[in-house]
Amino acid sequence: MKSKNISNERKQYLGKLKKQKIEVLLAQILIIVGFIALWEFLANKGIIDSFITSKPSRILNTFMNLSQNDLLKHVWVTTYETIVGFLLGTLLGIFIAIILWWSNFFAKVSEPFLVILNSLPKVALRTSNYNLGRSRNSGNYSNGNSNFTCCNNT
Repeated sequence: MKSKNISNERKQYLGKLKKQKIEVLLAQILIIVGFIALWEFLANKGIIDSFITSKPSRILNTFMNLSQNDLLKHVWVTTYETIVGFLLGTLLGIFIAIILWWSNFFAKVSEPFLVILNSLPKVALRTSNYNLGRSRNSGNYSNGNSNFTCCNNT
């Protein structure tokens, strides 16, 4: 419940804060627009190499072309899968934590396994090696799906 008996000084102070927030936001927007305009100008004049740094207009055109090829659908699917995975992992973690808290026996049985899992690098827990790039062995063209390579030179 707001009080209608706000002093004039308080109103002036709140108005000053609101004005200051608007000024900061406008300054931030102006800096971003100025940076993008300067970047475009320097790339068009050849002062910076647009092959290395591209240009804002070229980036926008590429984004628009990719958007016509279902880019936004794929971004949505990735975002959806990330959110669902986070929520499922969080709920599963809470469920397991409740079980460990309630059952002293289960907590003692699972403790060494949880310590081992916690000490492993999270990359080691991935489910497959698919799309991780080629092996360091130049003779192995298995796209990272082979963990062992032949080292015999005989």
